[in-house]
Order: sequence, then C-alpha cells, then structure tokens
Amino acid sequence: MQFLIDTIAQVQWQQVVMWIIGGILIFLAIKKGMEPALLLPMGFGAILVNIPNSAVIGEGGIIQSLFEVGIEASEAMPILLFIGIGAMIDFGPLLANPKMFILGGAAQFGIFVTLILATLIGFSPANAASIAIIGAADGPTAILVAMKLASDYIGPIMVVAYSYMALVPIVQPTVVKLCTTKKERRIKMHYNARQVNKLTRILFPVIVTVVAGLIAPSSLSLVGMLMFGNLIRECGVLGSLSDTAQNAFSNIITLLLGITIAFQMQADQFVQWETLMIMALGLFAFVFDTVGGVMCAKVMNLFSKNKINPMVGAAGISAFPMSARVIEKMGIQEDPSNHLLMHAVGANVSGQIASATIGGLIIGLVKALVVI
Repeated sequence: MQFLIDTIAQVQWQQVVMWIIGGILIFLAIKKGMEPALLLPMGFGAILVNIPNSAVIGEGGIIQSLFEVGIEASEAMPILLFIGIGAMIDFGPLLANPKMFILGGAAQFGIFVTLILATLIGFSPANAASIAIIGAADGPTAILVAMKLASDYIGPIMVVAYSYMALVPIVQPTVVKLCTTKKERRIKMHYNARQVNKLTRILFPVIVTVVAGLIAPSSLSLVGMLMFGNLIRECGVLGSLSDTAQNAFSNIITLLLGITIAFQMQADQFVQWETLMIMALGLFAFVFDTVGGVMCAKVMNLFSKNKINPMVGAAGISAFPMSARVIEKMGIQEDPSNHLLMHAVGANVSGQIASATIGGLIIGLVKALVVI
C-alpha cells in the first residue's frame, strides 16, 4: 500500500496531461475511425510512458529499446513502412495522366513557406525544416527528416504529423471550399482509362529511383524503398510477397511504429510551449500545401482546353489514399455523377513521390548550410 501511495505521489500534472492526450488519441481512433492503426497504439503508448517508474522506458524498457533500435539508430521502421506503401500504390492513374505530376509537386508549396516562417520565428534551420515537412501529411518522411537533422522536437513533430494525417477528412474539405467556387467544384473530368502496359509499370519505379537519386541522394532511403515496394507489386512474379507487404508486413510495422513513437511523448519532452507552436506551424504547412495544389490546378486551367477540377489539386499532398477519397466524396456531394477518384489518386501518388523526394532534398540542403 505504501508503494502505491509513493507512486501516486510522484505523478506530475504534465503526466496527467499526457494521459488525457493519450485518451483523446484512443477516442479518435475508436470512435471516429481516424487512422486507428496509428493513433490507437500512439495513444496507449502515451499513457504507458507517462506512468511513474514505468518498465517500458529506461534501460531494457521495451518501448525505449524499440525506439533506439528501430528509429534512433537506423530509422528502420519508417523506411520499411515505405516498402508496404509502395506495394499498395497503383501508379496507373498517374501514368495515364502525367499532368498529375505537376499537382503533386505544387502541393508541397506549404513546406517551403513554413520553413521560411519557422526560421523567421526563431527556430534553427534544422528544426524549421523538420517542422515544415509536417505539411506533407507523410508521417514516415516527417520522422526521417527530424531524425536525420537531429531536431530538438522529434516527439511533437512525430505526433503532430500523424495527427494531421488523421485529420485530412476534417481539414481539407474546409480549405478546399474556401479556395474554390461551386462552379469550379462541379467541373467534370473525363478519365482516360487506357491500360498502362506492364513494361512501363516495371520501368517506372526504376526510373523514378534513378532520377530522385540524382536530384536528391538523401531521398533514396524513402523513395528507393517506396519504389522497391511498387516493383514487388508490378513485377508479376512475387504475388504472395506483394500481398504480404501490402497487408501483414505494413500492419505490423505500423503497429510497432505507433507505439514506439510514444517514447518521445514523455511529459517532460512534450508538454512545452514549443509543442503548441509546432502544432500551429504544422497546420499552417498542411493548409498551404492544400492551397498550393488547388491554385496550381486553377493556373493550369488557364492554359488547358480540358479543365481540371481544382479539388483534385488538393489530393497532391502525401496522405495516400485518404486525400483521394476525400476529394472523391466532395465531388459526389457537388454532383452525384462527378467521379474524381482516379484523377485524385493520380495526384495523390504523385504527392507521395514528391514529399519523399523533397524530404531528402531538404535534408541535403540543411546539412550543407550547417557545414557552410
């Protein structure tokens, strides 16, 4: 009994705050269905690591050990997850309509605006870059950038990045409606359902890997694994491995990643004023990434005979496939006969490539600045 009393006496208010945050994440995962594979283990992990004398942290603690081996030492977990993501992606819609590459690139606009803003506020270049990449709504890329640049705010960046991924269905519709008119949202797009031949599908991941490597060598750990996963899917001789990568492998890595991230959610590291600032800057980046994609589509319409529904540009962020589904739903709400899914998927997978490439590019640029 005395031990219990002593343990309770050690509880700090910051730890109670983290229990509440953990509870909120669990609630969002179960009740709202927001990225449950990630938010549920993150929320439960946040409670685990904030109990006084918890055995999951410290020397030999399972969560700390997973973090040190799987994230801190090698960034293995987020990188391996990209193999599964690559195996899930069908680049056919993108290859059938290559213009979507432009939207995927434009939807990274908010990253660079936020990088400049965070630097002006007073964050170091490494921290500013790590915060800005949250705008891509790509958790693995955010983790890798923060770790490679040795950010001081790895925990909040991880949590905010994955939280905003889960909030795509809430944030994006509001932003898109503010940037578009009803007439623009009702633009119909014809989908060219031409088949992309197998050779093209096999060559695509190889070519993307080479090009991304030449542009941003630091991106290869992400882009390379993404394309490797896609090659497993498209080669046609690894069917069982492709199914495993898409399902069992991805689910296991996601589960472990979610609870491992919680190591960085310890109260003394997380409950800081800087965390609120990171949340605000991350949201700013996310919103302006969406705005960048929408506005790019509008500009393209000035020079294009076949108009692009500007909402499709919003799917150029990296939250695959959630953002594409959101745009499809919005299109049907405006006009039940207006199906934008395949176009949105094209922009969405383009954004996946773009965010990983830009993440590597930013790592290289910031490291070069530090050396200078």
